Amino acid sequence: MHPDELDVTEPIVRRLIDDQFPQWRDLPLRAVSWGTVNAVYRLGADLCVRVPRRAEWAAALEQEVRWLPVLAPSLPLPIPEPVALGGPSDEFPVAWAVYSWLDGTPMLKAQRVDQTAIAEELAGFVEAMQRIEVPPDPPASNRGVPLAAYEEPVRASIPGLAADGIDVVAVTAAWEYALAAPSWSGSPVWMHGDLMPTNLLVRGDGGLAGVLDFGVCTTGDPACESLLAWMTLTWSSRARYRELVGLDDAAWARARGWALSFAVLAAPYYRRTFPVFADVARRAIAEVLAESLE
Repeated sequence: MHPDELDVTEPIVRRLIDDQFPQWRDLPLRAVSWGTVNAVYRLGADLCVRVPRRAEWAAALEQEVRWLPVLAPSLPLPIPEPVALGGPSDEFPVAWAVYSWLDGTPMLKAQRVDQTAIAEELAGFVEAMQRIEVPPDPPASNRGVPLAAYEEPVRASIPGLAADGIDVVAVTAAWEYALAAPSWSGSPVWMHGDLMPTNLLVRGDGGLAGVLDFGVCTTGDPACESLLAWMTLTWSSRARYRELVGLDDAAWARARGWALSFAVLAAPYYRRTFPVFADVARRAIAEVLAESLE
């Protein structure tokens, strides 16, 4: 997926576990996910191992290990519990981590997804995150910053969307509309920053079973969190989410811009290396363009 990926294989992960945590030496290990940021392995029945795919992403994993225990008691949905932080070895140069295993079906693979329930549960999750006290030393991230920070890379990526048959003129207009929205002037709030289908687990009844991957969690403009409304929800469930969260027109416009920025960057980047995720990005662009900008 990335030109500078680390060498991550099951034998390497097995040796990392056996050498640093011999108490788990006898637990079976198998790959279960090959995400954009971390490779994930299930360890026994109750644990999983997340291994950064690029060296620079190890810092986000260490940050996550620090903050998950702080956030978890205030959240209404299950999230992973850090169990151990592993260190570099001769074979693998950066930190990696062991977490509790959460049961559930990845949203993109779920046979049943109740969009209304998802919207309502995500709204509750977002509001719970925002009620948590902001610390003096919040984790750093590229989320929650002014949307204009993405102007250059988004503009550079828009022409590449033409290969997918996307109306680049309409995308440009939608992006400019978002940039023109009044900026956030309130106090920063906590956010997950990546509430997309790839980071959500679904129960058998179609509701949420858990939220994964807090690697980009941070504090900042709450509109950023609501990129989920286009990346994850449908038209009708998006309206329900907005009703519950209560975003004003300016925040909603910025949120739409956040969804568009992420999708514009992801669609061409993952077109060949992760087509399922590229499809999510293209769908988000379509959802943005189908929505009136009035």
